[in-house]
Amino acid sequence: MILDTSENIITITQEDPSIVNFVKKIEASYSKFKNYHLIILLSSLKSIPLQDIVEFLRISNTHRASKKSFVVVSNMVSQAEIPDEIVVVPTTQEAYDIIEMEEMERDLGF
Repeated sequence: MILDTSENIITITQEDPSIVNFVKKIEASYSKFKNYHLIILLSSLKSIPLQDIVEFLRISNTHRASKKSFVVVSNMVSQAEIPDEIVVVPTTQEAYDIIEMEEMERDLGF
C-alpha cells in the first residue's frame, strides 16, 4: 500500500493483487485516514470483478457518513454495474473533480 498525501486528500495505491487483503489493510489503518478524503488507485490491476469493487462498500459508506469523500479509480470496471453507493471513476483527475464537487455540495448543505 503506497500513500501519497496532498492537502486534505490521501491517495492510496494498491500493490497487493488481492483486493480483499488491500481492503483489510485500509480498514486496519483507518484511524490514519479518517480525517482525509480518500482516493483509492487500482490502476495496476488488469481486471477487477464487480465483487472486488463491492469489498470497498463498507469502508466507503463509513467514510462518506463522516462527510469525507471516498473515490475508487479504475478503468477496468463497467460503470453500469457499480452500485450507486460507491464512487468509481476511470482517472485520477476525475477523482479530484468528484472530491471538489462533493466539498462544494457539503458547503452548500446538501
